[in-house]
Amino acid sequence: MSVDWALAAAVAPGIADLLIEVGAVLFALGLLGGLARRYGLSPVPLYLLTGLALGEGSAVSLDASTGFLFVGAEIGLILLLLTLGLEFSADEFASVLRHHLPSGFVDLLLNATPGAVAGWLLLDSWTGALVMAGVTWVSSSGIVARVLRDLDRLSNRETPSVLAILVLEDIAMAVYLPLVAVLVAGGGIAQVVIAVSASVTAVLAVLVGSRHFGDRLSHRLAQAEDEQVLLRVFGITLVVAGLTTLLDASAAVGAFLVGLALTGQAAERSRALLSPLRDVFAAVFFVSFGLSIDPSTLPPVLLGAAVLAAVTLLTKVITGWYAAGREGAGPRGRMRAGLVLTARGEFAVVIAGLAVASGLDGAGPLTAAYVLILAVTSPVLARFADDVARPFMPKPAGA
Repeated sequence: MSVDWALAAAVAPGIADLLIEVGAVLFALGLLGGLARRYGLSPVPLYLLTGLALGEGSAVSLDASTGFLFVGAEIGLILLLLTLGLEFSADEFASVLRHHLPSGFVDLLLNATPGAVAGWLLLDSWTGALVMAGVTWVSSSGIVARVLRDLDRLSNRETPSVLAILVLEDIAMAVYLPLVAVLVAGGGIAQVVIAVSASVTAVLAVLVGSRHFGDRLSHRLAQAEDEQVLLRVFGITLVVAGLTTLLDASAAVGAFLVGLALTGQAAERSRALLSPLRDVFAAVFFVSFGLSIDPSTLPPVLLGAAVLAAVTLLTKVITGWYAAGREGAGPRGRMRAGLVLTARGEFAVVIAGLAVASGLDGAGPLTAAYVLILAVTSPVLARFADDVARPFMPKPAGA
């Protein structure tokens, strides 16, 4: 391949700006992460607020690195869900998923309803109700995955119930997102059927592939060198995530299922090799999320968003309490499950983006304020879940 040196010379200054911006952001995140760890907190709220501070209206411009941060954020979400899937086997999780179908219905009923009511009252349309129902329904897989790891709760009794809720929501998004995309754009029934069918087919294909080829893939990877394991697992995950996205399904679901497909030594090696890469891109994901919010749009909708956040924080806690109870968790585990699920994030922003692109402008600021409130407060509340659960603990005999 020949090199166009004139083009390379023209692009070089832009590359320098990109490297400086990305390097400065990552270094600052490293300092903030160290500060959070010092006080036993998750660094996620600090990462989100950093993105908000560097966004529109900031004295610091990140124009050169916008494209990199966008792609890096998507990779960060994919790696978070991949490594989460590596913690479990496909058979174990399929059993948990079937067990928690009632939890999924409770989740939908309790958390979509407040959003639908708010959308009807504040946005004055049935499409606004449909959009806001999705915004308040679905938890942030990226934030929840990071908080579970930060607080060392992956092996806790309540964690399978949390993951079951997340995956049920993400799979439901395979139907919901194309449905919303077509309806807010004014599409008809035929377009809805085509879009939903393509998305559901993508999810089923990933499920079948992980079920039938997971053992064979794991065996091959277990015999490879570290470099080959890293490249192959990362490459396969990106391909699967890309294919599911192409068919309007969730890249997060695809990545999670790839993780489930790997077992034994292959899963252990993949987890160890991918962890540093995941940490870097996960930080980029949270910063990029904050960058996507325009601070100037928040004040007019802040009160409505705060009321909606308070209501749906309570409904998510009830959801997590119910789901963790089905796993036999006690009050502390139930409260931990409920509070960690309260974070809303990437799906809410995607849903609002579809609405705004179709002319439903009010959905954008309301969603941004709502998501920011819960994305920042949820990791902090999750950290102190045991203290919150104390009043619900049975009193000692004779007390």
